[in-house]
Amino acid sequence: MKRNIQLLMEYDGGRYDGWQRLGKKNTGTTIQGKLEEVLTKMCEEPIELIGSGRTDAGVHARGQVANFHTDSEMKCWEMKYYLNRYLPQDIGVLYVSDVPERFHSRLNAKSKKYVYRIATGDVPCVFDRKYTWYCFDKLDLTLMRQAADLMVGEHDFIGFSSVKKTNKSTIRTVNSIEIEVKDREIDLIFDGNGFLYHMVRIMAGTLVEIGTGDREIDSINEVFRTKDREKAGITLPPQGLFLDEVCYS
Repeated sequence: MKRNIQLLMEYDGGRYDGWQRLGKKNTGTTIQGKLEEVLTKMCEEPIELIGSGRTDAGVHARGQVANFHTDSEMKCWEMKYYLNRYLPQDIGVLYVSDVPERFHSRLNAKSKKYVYRIATGDVPCVFDRKYTWYCFDKLDLTLMRQAADLMVGEHDFIGFSSVKKTNKSTIRTVNSIEIEVKDREIDLIFDGNGFLYHMVRIMAGTLVEIGTGDREIDSINEVFRTKDREKAGITLPPQGLFLDEVCYS
């Protein structure tokens, strides 16, 4: 019986075309492809990696989870050592463990937490420029928190996404949206059971426009009512977004 191995990873997505492998000829341009390339050499058999979700091009992760099946008898600590030795330095494997045969990183995930980092202040921190988006305008956090409350709950979020026509459900549940103020930075923390294509970045962009006074709070309900992407805010750039945590029961 094949073993089922779970990985907990972090990565800098700046130079990759996102998580999902684009094809066998493009393995080095995606996180999944690069990992599968090293895993296949390590296990001496073809490896298909199952991720908890797809991060877009340029998006980072501090807590991505994935699993794969293998006949390899390597110990978990040996796998971790091998992976961190041969993977590029912008991908790190934090933890390796055996999990039950039926564990599936995506299907068994109960919730995910994303963090969008907004740089603030008179001068953006030059050392964080690859991992934050700088907002030139002062943000009204009271208005942003009131708007965020309207986004919480079960809704059809297609208007807050780049999803076109689809036969799949676009209803998601956002458990919470928190806004934390740090030194020269504001973090928007989204927790939910799943997120659509560009959904977090569009929700964050909408909240920013409300915080700058360029958009009314009532526009949130208008997006839900009309399901019209054009009525939502801008899509913020990818470098400020992190997949922070994936939770399982």
